[in-house]
Amino acid sequence: MSMRRTGMSFHRTRMSADRTLMSEMRTSLSLIGFGFTIYQAFEKLHEADVIHQSSAPRNFGMVLIVLGVLLLIGGIFRHLQFASELRATRHAMMEDGLVHGETRFPISMPLIVAALLTLLGVAAFAGIAFDLSVVR
Repeated sequence: MSMRRTGMSFHRTRMSADRTLMSEMRTSLSLIGFGFTIYQAFEKLHEADVIHQSSAPRNFGMVLIVLGVLLLIGGIFRHLQFASELRATRHAMMEDGLVHGETRFPISMPLIVAALLTLLGVAAFAGIAFDLSVVR
């Protein structure tokens, strides 16, 4: 019975790592979204001739996007490293007969979403840096 509880604790630890990655994703998405919004708002004000052209809002928006992407990349690497260490510990305990290892760890959906959000952040950065606008 204790072996099964120990096995379940590995799954709880894995889910905890997923929750940590999701909190990093939330923060990153806020940074990326806020950076893009700042850029778009000041771009629209410039187009309406309300303000004069200034590169400060563009640069600030790009910095926020880069910070968001870097946070996501760091979170992904930390998550992969932690999952690898957890898998190795679980395997060693299985070999020693201390834990049941009948079930596999499921695919980490937050990890997949984090990778997709990283691509979204890079696309937002490229759109601002190279002035790629869909609607003009």
